Amino acid sequence: MKNNKKNPNAKEYLSSFYKHNRAAFAVGVLLSLMDIPINLGISWMLGAVMDTIAGAELERLGRLLAVTLLLIVFSGAASIVRGRAKAVFVHRGLRQYKTLAFERLSQKSISAFAKENTGRYLSVLTNDVNTLEGNYLYNIFNIVYLSVQFVCTLLFMLWYSPVMTGATVLLCLLPMAGALIFAPEMNRRETAVSDGNERFMARLKDLLSGFAVLKGFKAERQAERLFDEENRMIEHEKMRRSWWRSLLEGVNFYMLSPLMQIGIFFIGAYLAIRGDITLGTTVVFIQLCNYLLVFVQQVPQQVAARKAARGLIEKLAKVAEENAARNGETIPPVLNEGIALEHVTFGYNEDTPVLKDLSMTLEAGKKYALVGASGSGKSTLMNLLMGGYDGYEGSVTVDGKELDSVDPNSLYDLISLIGQNVFLFDDTVRRNITMFREFPAERVREAVERSGLAELVRERGEDYRCGENGVGLSGGERQRISIARALLRGTPVLLLDEATASLDNKTAFEVTESILHLNGLTRLVVTHRLEAGLLEQYDRIFVLKDGALREQGGFKELMEKKGYFYSLYTVAQ
Repeated sequence: MKNNKKNPNAKEYLSSFYKHNRAAFAVGVLLSLMDIPINLGISWMLGAVMDTIAGAELERLGRLLAVTLLLIVFSGAASIVRGRAKAVFVHRGLRQYKTLAFERLSQKSISAFAKENTGRYLSVLTNDVNTLEGNYLYNIFNIVYLSVQFVCTLLFMLWYSPVMTGATVLLCLLPMAGALIFAPEMNRRETAVSDGNERFMARLKDLLSGFAVLKGFKAERQAERLFDEENRMIEHEKMRRSWWRSLLEGVNFYMLSPLMQIGIFFIGAYLAIRGDITLGTTVVFIQLCNYLLVFVQQVPQQVAARKAARGLIEKLAKVAEENAARNGETIPPVLNEGIALEHVTFGYNEDTPVLKDLSMTLEAGKKYALVGASGSGKSTLMNLLMGGYDGYEGSVTVDGKELDSVDPNSLYDLISLIGQNVFLFDDTVRRNITMFREFPAERVREAVERSGLAELVRERGEDYRCGENGVGLSGGERQRISIARALLRGTPVLLLDEATASLDNKTAFEVTESILHLNGLTRLVVTHRLEAGLLEQYDRIFVLKDGALREQGGFKELMEKKGYFYSLYTVAQ
């Protein structure tokens, strides 16, 4: 059975449209409603003109023309101001809606975000927002305006002729019933298009991100096939939606609505011939019938479209809620005792553990190296310490607090990770280092020096634009920026996962030594560069093999054992 329960979190997103925006909404509605007496006045004017013609009152005809022109000018001026007020409300509301959505998404933890496809977010913040603009926000003005105009028109009709009004109301039921019948299917098809856009966006992002790989493996034809599959599917969903709209339009606009107009015309003609109403009244009813028709034709459709758009808001609330960051205990950004792992086992799949019964301790303020062959679990361990994975067995504690009970945000205030894969924004070198925050110039300069970026800054300047994901820089330069970021941030714990792999030997040695000489930090460094001059500086070296801690100790101690570490070191030389 389908679950139609509304997501309570959607209320927050609905409220965001009106936050600091109610005045613009009220002005837009009031100015919209001002059109109603103008429209009714023009309808009355047309009837009065017909009756004036029948009575041959030339002087009255001139006065009616002057009043009509005045009404038209006033209507045009109100329309300009109304359009401005509505635009202010809609675009301010959309800005606040998107800001709230991004704020909620950015609150997710690293582990939560890693489980999801960013194509979903791209879709709900682009395609779906475009739909919300027309079908939800602008529609509310139309629905309020047309609904009030419908009621006022009926009252105006009653004042003219109760009999004609009764006949008109009965005839209105025809197109209204048609629109209501088609509404549920329109909702389903709008949702299907939104889901299709999400899949298409995810596939397109994948293909563009992997462009170099596709070219390198000459997989262009396969990429074209994958693109064409998603392209065909989304356009098929759009075609089905368009077909349903055409069906609704054909039945409502070209069959039921004309039947209503013709019915009113002939009933009015019949009553006029009998002498129950004047010719002018018949003309007024025909004109007023247009206002009723607009309501009958558009409001059910707009209500259905608004309901479908509400479904998109529910979808965003669900996406933002899924895998939300866990609530945990806030810890201070200070490491007093250390980080301890006791009998930790973890795997991406339950049947294949990557880390096996791992126990180790990182004392506060000390420096540690983590070495091992490729695939030994080094990167997995680093990400685990950053709170990147839940569901581990055993215990990981930070100053005695279990890692999975700690608030992720406070954990990020304590620990920084410099990984192998570096992401740079399409912005300046300085803003990529500072991550768009303000820091004293001296601290930025120190981070630049320690990370080996000084030469780049001297040659190109801090305002040099890096390009998309640092396309304007070499791999080593991108890596230095990531190191400078972490050094500038200055968290008490620094994790480096092959952070110097892209640097030449001389620069790598200098950067690593600079990090090792930082006072007061707890450092865990994954390295494949087994150089005695650096290894001797670590308080302890942890040696992993197949996810298990094979050996640990100081450099000289491990070399004297002539065990697994000794073999790794000998091969490296």
